Amino acid sequence: METYKLTAFKQDGEKIADESFQAGNDEEAKEIGKRLVEEKNLADKTHRCTSPRGKLILFRP
Repeated sequence: METYKLTAFKQDGEKIADESFQAGNDEEAKEIGKRLVEEKNLADKTHRCTSPRGKLILFRP
């Protein structure tokens, strides 16, 4: 398992979510990230999920 990071921002750049989670691979992390975005009502906010290697897994500007 590796640690992935989900962050979300308000339009003015203020960070409103900063959460780490474990996943076995990038595809699993993408699904977990999507679920977290929905659970936390962040779908309409700028958000990203990155891998431990800095790869962008999920992004919405």
